[in-house]
Amino acid sequence: MYSAGFKQSVRRLMERSIAPLLSRLGITPNMVTLIGLLLTIGVAAVLANGSLVLGGWLLIAAGLFDLFDGALARATNQMSRFGAFFDSIIDRYSEAVIFFGLLLHYQQTRQENTLLLIALVYASIIGSLMVSYARARAEGLSISCETGWLGRPERITILVVGLVFGWMLVALATLAIFTNVTAIQRIYHVWRSAREPQEALPAAPAVRKRLWSFFPPEK
Repeated sequence: MYSAGFKQSVRRLMERSIAPLLSRLGITPNMVTLIGLLLTIGVAAVLANGSLVLGGWLLIAAGLFDLFDGALARATNQMSRFGAFFDSIIDRYSEAVIFFGLLLHYQQTRQENTLLLIALVYASIIGSLMVSYARARAEGLSISCETGWLGRPERITILVVGLVFGWMLVALATLAIFTNVTAIQRIYHVWRSAREPQEALPAAPAVRKRLWSFFPPEK
C-alpha cells in the first residue's frame, strides 16, 4: 500500500537525522534491533493489561525502531548478511509478541464477541507469518517478492489505527483477511516468475570419444 517512493523517502530521513545521533552514542544496528524487541515486549504487556489505546501509541514508538536499525546500518556502512537475517527474525518475534498480548487481553475479557476476536487474532498471526515466509522463501530462490497489499509497515499501521480509535474488530478482520490474501498474491507472483523462461545456459563443450583408446590405429 505504501509506495516505494514514500518508503525510500522515510529511509533517507532516518539516515540523515536519527542514524548520525545513534552512531555518536556508540549504538550498533543489532543493538537497535534488540531494543526494538524489548520495547515491543513492553507494548504487549500493556495490551495484555487492557490498555489498548496506550498500547497503540507505544506501538508507534516501538515500530520506529524497525526503521532505525536499517538506517543506522546504511549510514555507518555496517550492513551485513547476518544483520539483515537477524533483523528479519526479530521482526517476526516482535509481531508475534504483539498478537500474543492481544490474545491474553481477549482471553481475560468476557465480551459477546471474544471468541471471534481471538479467532481473528490467530488468523492475523498466521497470515502475517506466511507473508514474511513467502518473501523469504522466494528470495531464497532468487525471486524478488515484495508484492502484495499488506507488508509489515501496512500491518503495523492498521493495528495502530485499530488500537488508538477503538476499531479492533475492523482492524483484526482486515488483518485476518488481507494478510492471507497478500500471502496468496506472493504465491501467485512466485508461480508466474518461476514459469518465465530462464536465461539459456551456455552449452557444455562436446566431449569427443577417444576411440583410438579402444581400437588401435591403422598401420
